[in-house]
Amino acid sequence: MKRRNFISLTGLGATGLASGALTSFPTISFAASAAGEQYSSELSANVVIAGGGVGGCAAALSALRNGLDVIMTEETDWIGGQLTSQGVPPDEHAWIETHGAPKAYRDYRNAVREYYKNNYPITDVAKSRPRLNPGNATVSALCHEPRVSLAVLHQMLAPFISSGRLTLLIEHKISSAEYSGNKVKALRAQSLRSGRTVILVAPYFVDATETGELLPMTNTEFVMGTESRNETHELHAPLKADPDNQQAFTMCFAMDYVPGSNNVGDKPAEYDFWRNLVPKMTPAWPGKLLDLSYSNPKTLEKKPLGLNPDGSSTDPYLNLWNYRRILAKDNFTPGVFKGDISTVNWPQNDYTLGNLVGVSQKEFNHHVARGKQLSLSLFHWLQTEAPRPDGKLGWPGLRLRKDVMGTEDGLAKYPYIRESRRIKAEFTVLEEHVGQENRIQVAGPIAGKIAADFYDSVGIGYYHIDLHPSSRGNNYIDFSSLPFQIPLGSLLPIRMENLIPANKNIGTTHITNGCYRLHPVEWSIGEAVGLLVTYSLKKQVFPKQVREGKELLAEFQEFIVRQGVELKWR
Repeated sequence: MKRRNFISLTGLGATGLASGALTSFPTISFAASAAGEQYSSELSANVVIAGGGVGGCAAALSALRNGLDVIMTEETDWIGGQLTSQGVPPDEHAWIETHGAPKAYRDYRNAVREYYKNNYPITDVAKSRPRLNPGNATVSALCHEPRVSLAVLHQMLAPFISSGRLTLLIEHKISSAEYSGNKVKALRAQSLRSGRTVILVAPYFVDATETGELLPMTNTEFVMGTESRNETHELHAPLKADPDNQQAFTMCFAMDYVPGSNNVGDKPAEYDFWRNLVPKMTPAWPGKLLDLSYSNPKTLEKKPLGLNPDGSSTDPYLNLWNYRRILAKDNFTPGVFKGDISTVNWPQNDYTLGNLVGVSQKEFNHHVARGKQLSLSLFHWLQTEAPRPDGKLGWPGLRLRKDVMGTEDGLAKYPYIRESRRIKAEFTVLEEHVGQENRIQVAGPIAGKIAADFYDSVGIGYYHIDLHPSSRGNNYIDFSSLPFQIPLGSLLPIRMENLIPANKNIGTTHITNGCYRLHPVEWSIGEAVGLLVTYSLKKQVFPKQVREGKELLAEFQEFIVRQGVELKWR
C-alpha cells in the first residue's frame, strides 16, 4: 500500500484499528542512495518488524491473528532465526510440554511433530509417540532439522501472505531509519539480491534483529557488553563495565556419518591456527580448543567428552554426537537414512576472538569468516584427529551436510549470536530478580525459591543463567536461576514511543540475558510485543500508557491471557 493511500484511510488498514496521532506521517526525507536513487518503492502497514527470527515470527503471528497488517523483513532467505538460519535446535526447560510458554509456541512444537508424522517415512513406534523427538537428542525434547521449522513457520504464516496481510521481505536488510524526537517515522530496507530499496512506514516498529540494529539507527538509548557491579549490584557482574566484553558467537553446522567412506577434503586455510589454539581465559581453559574436553561451565574444571557417531554410549562421558542430534535414523523406516544427522554447536566452535555487535560491517564480515574457519577446522579435526573409543584417530566417514543448512559451505546461513545491544528500558531485569543466589541475598531464603513477581508480567520463561566464554577472556559464567516472568517494562525503551524490541535486545543485563535469550523466551517476548502493538492501536494509546494505567494494564493482561499467554508459573 502506498503511504498516500494509507494516510487517507480513517482507520489503519483493513482492520479498522486507529492510533490517534500515529495515523499521520510527515514527509519521509531519506538521503539519496549511492546510485542517486531516493527510493524504489514505499510500503506501509500497522507494524513493521525488522528481523524474521523467532521473536519476529512470534510478533508477526500474534499481530496478524488479531487483524493487523504486517511487514516483516529478514536478512537471510530463511525466516526462523535460531531455529533455522542459525541451525540451533531449541533449548527448552523441563516443563515445556505442558506450560511455561504461550499456546502459540506449543502449537508450533506440535506442528513440527505432525510434519514428521505426515511427511516422513516414520516407524509406527515413533509415530505413536505423542512427544516425538525426531533426533532423540539429549539437549531438547524436540531436536529437529532446520528445514522442518522453516516449513512449519511458513505454514503458519501462509494464509496471511496469501491474503496480503503479511508482506514478507526476505533477503532484505534495514539500511537506515528516519526518526523525529521520540518517534520512528520510517525504515529503509535494501534488497541484498537486487540492491533496490523500499521505504517502510508504520505507526509501530519492532526491532527483532539479532544485534539490535535499529537501536543506533533510531537514536534509541542502549547498552551492550557488561555492566559494572556498581551499576547493577549484581553478584556476578564485573567491577568495571565493558561494552566490548560480549559472549562468543558460533557458526553451527550439520554432519552425518557413513561408515567405511572417506569424505576428508582439503585442510581449511586456518586449520593449523585453530588446531593449536589454547584459548586465553580467566580462569584458564584446560587445554587446546580443538579437543574432546572443555571447561565445565559450573566448576570450570576440565570436563572430558566422548564422541561416537554410531550413537552408542561413551560412558562415563557425554557422547557429543547425541547431544544435538536432529535426526535419529532409528525413528524412520530402516534403510531410508544412511545414518543420524547431528548439529555442532559445541564449546569447541565458540568464537571469542572478536565481536559481531557494535562493529562495522567489514569487521562483522571478518569475524564471521574466521568463525567459519573455526567450524570447518573443527570438522576437519573430527575427521582426521579426534580420538576414538577404539583407540584410532579421526572419523573420515563424517560428511558435512550442506543441504541441511541450505548453504554452499555447509555452515549455517547466519551466526548464532548470543548477545545483542539492549535497550535502556523502563525496567531492567537484574540478577537479583531471577538469579537464585543473588535472590536469596536480597530477599531471604524463602523468597529465594521464587523469582521476583512483576505486576506487569506479559509472559514467563525459564533457563539457567548460561554465559559462554567472552571476547575479553572471561570463562563460562553458569549458575542457577528461578522460573521467571517477563515484565512489560523490559520491553519499553525509556524514551522512544513506537519502537519495541523483540529479541535479545530487551531490558536485561549482560548477566540476565543469559536466561532470557533462549528459543521459547524469545517467542514469548515476540508474542507479547505483537499483542502490545495490537492493544495500543485499538485503545489509541502508547505502550507506556498501558503499563502506567492500572485499568489499561489489567485489561491488556486479560487480553493476552485469553490469547494463551501465561503470566505466572503454576
